[in-house]
Amino acid sequence: MTGEFERAEEAAAFIRARTRLRPKVGLVLGSGLGAFADELNDATAIPYAAVPHFPRPTAEGHAGRLVIGLCEDAPVAILQGRVHYYEGHSIRDVVFPTRVLGRLGVRILVLTNAAGGINLNLKAGGLLLIRDHINLQGVNPLLGPNDERLGPRFPDMSEAYAKRLAALAAEEARRLGLQLCEGVYAAVSGPNYETPAEVRYLRTIGADVVGMSTVPEVLAANHMGMEVVAISCVTNMAAGILERKITHQEVLEAGERVREQFTALLRALLPRLAREAR
Repeated sequence: MTGEFERAEEAAAFIRARTRLRPKVGLVLGSGLGAFADELNDATAIPYAAVPHFPRPTAEGHAGRLVIGLCEDAPVAILQGRVHYYEGHSIRDVVFPTRVLGRLGVRILVLTNAAGGINLNLKAGGLLLIRDHINLQGVNPLLGPNDERLGPRFPDMSEAYAKRLAALAAEEARRLGLQLCEGVYAAVSGPNYETPAEVRYLRTIGADVVGMSTVPEVLAANHMGMEVVAISCVTNMAAGILERKITHQEVLEAGERVREQFTALLRALLPRLAREAR
């Protein structure tokens, strides 16, 4: 039976054969944020469906393409959309694209997502730098037999989000005049939005935002020795904070509103990260 390492290596070899670029930085674009990939120069776009073993997203706002190109002069690999556990994928399939990026040579992984605001100081349409997370999804991609070629049995998570990279992101945001809050991301399975009681619970345990992705990828990336920086687009306030219902269309529209400042931050940050890649 072909293992996770072999599948990831087969997919990476397929991708390597289609581009001369060898990126050290990878970027995952979340709900409504995929347009940034269209701005790369000298780009090669590969549909997920063409890559061996790659899972395919079904959620609206996730294009399902791998785009490798230049941001300024820095080669970057961008996952234009992700798959989620709530779509029915196994948790190992959810992190398979992360595994492939690692096998491609990516050393720094930038994760983005759409999240609901829990901290009452946040506003919809803002950006938040994730400094830590709480995993409430009930699953972990590292469960089961461990392949030491991917990473150690017991990876340390005391700095799941690299502080040195977070400092660079905060610095670039200040230089651009953008407000970039910091906080803790709580990951739930979804696909339903949280109840008001669940939101109160999440606030009590220290969460600032809540979403349905990102944490599995952070676990897999840290397992493989990649450094992680993650940014949430606060697309809505969580249930019970405002007197209105939450819709996915609201999430996509908020992503569109914040696109200009979000794109400016990525355009400034990615070349710096490429220079910092170890």
